[in-house]
Amino acid sequence: MALSAPGTPMTVGTPASTVLSPTQKLIARADLFFTFALFATVLLLIVPIPTFLLDLLLAVSIGISLLVLMTIVYVKDPPELSSFPTILLAFTLFRLALNICSTRLILTKGDAGNVIDSFGHFVIQGNYIVGFVVFIILVVINFVVITKGAGRIAEVSARFTLDALPGKQMAIDAELNAGIIDEVTATQRRLKVQKEADFYGAMDGASKFVRGDAVAGILITLVNILGGFAIGVLQMDLTLSEALTKFTLLSIGDGLVSQIPALIVSVAAGILVTRASENANLGSQIGGQLIKYPRAIAICGGMLGVFGMMPGMPLLPFAILAGLCGYVARSLKQQERITQNVVNETNAAAQAQKNKAAAAAPTGPRALPEDFKKLIDLDVFAIEIGHGLLTLADSKAGGDLLSRVTGVRKALAREKGILVPPVSVRDNLELEANEYRFLLRGKSIARGTVMAGRWMAMNVSGSRVQLRGVATKEPVFGLDAIWIQEDEKRAAEMNGYTVVDPSSVMITHLSESLKSIAHLLLGRQDVQTLIDHLKESHPALVAELLPDLVNLGIIQRVLQNLLRENISILNLPLVLEGIGDYASLSKNPDDLSELIRRRLGIYFVPELEYRPGVVKAVTLDPRLEQVFATKVHRSASEVGLALDPGTAHHLLSELNQRTADLVQSGLPPVLVVGAEIRLPIKRFLEPSMPRLNVVSYQELPSNSEIENVGIVTCPPQLLRQPEMKAA
Repeated sequence: MALSAPGTPMTVGTPASTVLSPTQKLIARADLFFTFALFATVLLLIVPIPTFLLDLLLAVSIGISLLVLMTIVYVKDPPELSSFPTILLAFTLFRLALNICSTRLILTKGDAGNVIDSFGHFVIQGNYIVGFVVFIILVVINFVVITKGAGRIAEVSARFTLDALPGKQMAIDAELNAGIIDEVTATQRRLKVQKEADFYGAMDGASKFVRGDAVAGILITLVNILGGFAIGVLQMDLTLSEALTKFTLLSIGDGLVSQIPALIVSVAAGILVTRASENANLGSQIGGQLIKYPRAIAICGGMLGVFGMMPGMPLLPFAILAGLCGYVARSLKQQERITQNVVNETNAAAQAQKNKAAAAAPTGPRALPEDFKKLIDLDVFAIEIGHGLLTLADSKAGGDLLSRVTGVRKALAREKGILVPPVSVRDNLELEANEYRFLLRGKSIARGTVMAGRWMAMNVSGSRVQLRGVATKEPVFGLDAIWIQEDEKRAAEMNGYTVVDPSSVMITHLSESLKSIAHLLLGRQDVQTLIDHLKESHPALVAELLPDLVNLGIIQRVLQNLLRENISILNLPLVLEGIGDYASLSKNPDDLSELIRRRLGIYFVPELEYRPGVVKAVTLDPRLEQVFATKVHRSASEVGLALDPGTAHHLLSELNQRTADLVQSGLPPVLVVGAEIRLPIKRFLEPSMPRLNVVSYQELPSNSEIENVGIVTCPPQLLRQPEMKAA
């Protein structure tokens, strides 16, 4: 509750630090002062002012230009002064308004105040020819040298900054997506990048103000001279010489008064756009770099001494400069030697301390230096894209690739129960503009091509309508497709085409690729993380398994076997219970996986049904199953099927023929066999038919039926074998 007197801003409990000083109060109302200053500048264009007020405003103009120059010297990062383009525009308008005011006074009264008169008489000693030459030189320096160079640098900086913007945004989003930085840091970096782009873009345009101001200064001065000469002769009855002297001096003085602040601001603009951000003010930056090499300073002193000894050259100034350079070089060299000795002593003491600690500490693994850690770190999974696809990953340009990658990781966690590691997204100049590829631990596992700004149309309904575009192949299922423009999209959809955007094509390809390699993504640390999470809700189950029954490696192999055949491990407690039940029978991960699949059949078999309780599938001739049972080859770490080339060719051709109808109908291809040969047949067919689902009869739920779409018969050469005839 406020206890102070009416009109007093202080209240009980108000800290003293919140009491604003008069200067702070003025700064807090800076918006009002800036608005008033702009309005007053506009008034100067139309309202006559007395000479004493013009003197004050000209002094303000010089003061503002010096203040801007000094501020830029101490700015550490150019975008810190993001308001400079606006200041430049407002200051240019202010100087032009003062030019108009001074012109009005020169032409009407022949008097423009003490400041202009001083520049006309004291600075150029009353000689209007010298003044005109000085004025022309200042204009040339400002217009041709400084303004032109600063404008070119601003233009190039703006172009490079804007070109690099998508890559910087993508890098920030990739680091956020990978978990390297948090959302707050990412937001700060995005704001900094956007601030840089806005600043250099504005500076590119603001440089045109300075150039226009220089041109206007020349024209105004010429108008003042010619107009003043005419007025002095025709209206003031002055002689030609008097009129020329009077009005030329005033006009040249006015031009110098306006061009000197313009030159200062132009120099300030040039300094600002040429600066490199090193988190230091300009003086410290230049000083630290110029005196970095004492030998260069010593050589410079020697060369100055040679110049001083040349015939006709004044020896004293060159000798003074040469001696100064020698003294500075020697001092820096001594300081460098002292610093190096201190560093060596410090390093020696630190090394001795380290050796002492190493001798006292037990021997163990040595930690790698941070730089080496970065070199050996390898992304588990990464996406590389060509430069033409950067817009897909740039959220500022409407790209949603990074957010959709995160969505794929979440979808796989919900669907398969696997924790997909962070996905790194980066550009690669070695790729074609529209090309992308997926890397698993640095190895390319899939690649494709999409066209940003176009749509992929797939003729899944058999339409006869031909579309205009670029023919291509859908990367996941190999369907014929065509990249079409936006104006063709509606016509394609009306004629039965399936139309998707480039990001959807990449995301679909990414999702299928991650599913196919899910077992390779699951490391032991990931399994430990899953078990630690499960321990909170099933402590007894975890305590029973580890470490007495099985180790972490066996659990990992079992989970990898399930994921390898696209079976979800989301029901992890049921999987671990199966391992616990069967671990006493076998510690072989393949045997455990086969036994656990029978428990999980009621969960994954329904995904293969074409209607509830019915699975369309291919089966094997019982005699062929008997032959395969004799061809099973087992080792301590692997199981396989050893078939002769003729039988293998017969099996593949028959399966391709029988499952073709299922694939064309959009149904999953399924082969049902006996449990004892299921895994060997799956491993044998996996390289040639990776999408074929091999299921055992024992895995089918009790209420499931098999609708046989074909039987793979026994080849004739096997029927002629004696053991087959006996059977």
